[in-house]
Amino acid sequence: MSMDFNLFMNDVVRGAREEATASGYKELLTAEEVDEALNQQGTTLVLVNSVCGCAGGIARPAAAHAIHHDKRPDHLVTVFAGQDKEATAKARSYFEGYPPSSPSFALLKDGKLLTMVERHEIEGHDPMSVVNKLQEYFDQYCEEI
Repeated sequence: MSMDFNLFMNDVVRGAREEATASGYKELLTAEEVDEALNQQGTTLVLVNSVCGCAGGIARPAAAHAIHHDKRPDHLVTVFAGQDKEATAKARSYFEGYPPSSPSFALLKDGKLLTMVERHEIEGHDPMSVVNKLQEYFDQYCEEI
């Protein structure tokens, strides 16, 4: 029995996209959508999604749970590394001083980068440590909702 790799990957990608959007993150598919979203007034959390195991087992669950907090970003968005290349490249252009990293999180305010949680802070860690790190940043930079 053979499996078509592209069909398999389409299912994996679709599931990863749906997991992020079901958690309340708006998917950004173009560079124009990224510019519009990241230049909104207020705080914006960007999830740089991917198909790797640490995205599925740590980053996306952390993204879903971290936002259940007294202080949280005004806007939640996601780009998909390796899939929506133009959107991801545009988002990364806002992350000055940080190399490309996926999965990762970026917290911006009024279009300016405040901080990031990079892959090395996700991979090999448990989801709750990433949730705690994100919520520490929310406490520092976000307003109570």
